[in-house]
Amino acid sequence: MHPRFVSAFEALPVTLRASLQPLLDDSAFPAMLTPEQTQHLQQQTGMDKHALAFALLPLAAACAWTGISHFNVGAVVQGASGALWFGANMEFPGSSMQQTIHAEQSAISHAWMGGEQALSGITVNYTPCGHCRQFMNELNSGLSLEIHLPERAPATLGNYLPDAFGPKDLAITTLLLDNENHGFPVTGTELEQAAIASANRSHCPYSQSPGGVALQTHDGNIFAGSYAENAAFNPSLPPLQVALNLLRLRGYGAEDIACAAIAERANGQISHHDSTVSLLNTLGCQKITCVVLA
Repeated sequence: MHPRFVSAFEALPVTLRASLQPLLDDSAFPAMLTPEQTQHLQQQTGMDKHALAFALLPLAAACAWTGISHFNVGAVVQGASGALWFGANMEFPGSSMQQTIHAEQSAISHAWMGGEQALSGITVNYTPCGHCRQFMNELNSGLSLEIHLPERAPATLGNYLPDAFGPKDLAITTLLLDNENHGFPVTGTELEQAAIASANRSHCPYSQSPGGVALQTHDGNIFAGSYAENAAFNPSLPPLQVALNLLRLRGYGAEDIACAAIAERANGQISHHDSTVSLLNTLGCQKITCVVLA
């Protein structure tokens, strides 16, 4: 079991610990539960999916990367597939606050990169901030997304975000988690191909500036992230953060990053290049390849 999970695991109900331990003992545990694993845990513990998501929050929060606040937030999203996806807040000392990842963004982008095509609900151990409420309004589940908080009745995003402004107000019909493919040829090294493939999946209807980042660890694993744009612009999630989120959720740290690749257009309306290079340098990664999408 990864050391970060030990204390949270010991606080779980006994029946849940017994069923979860074989999964957590796998060194490759991906911080998510497949539909089959979720159903098995429900059967073994007698919990419904909402109770199970609440019970898993301490494990999700254990994935946090909080070198600034030292305040861990966990989130678990329920995919339409039946899978449960962990997320946690992530911060990067030495960089700006704008580079941080909120727990809700973490869990949602985790599910998105994992191929989930819709979400039915999200469980969080603290009330989502306005930034996250706006970010969630970009999803194809829209204002009907259920939000589950401790000691509160479930409520929809529409309840938490009244008079919402979102993609539909701008006549955007392709939403976050919908299938997207910008069609750029996938060429180059394995790392460059991963960055281009991620750029092709970008949700960027406002700037039309797709972007992808791929990180390779010293042991050869690759974690790639796509750009997730938002109607309110500022809650947009850059591709580097999506990739770093996967890296962390899989149990790696900044010191494990060997090299990176950035893929974006040469003359896009926006560019992630400078902010990506700056944060990667802060994290200790100097070997960065830039790929021009054409």
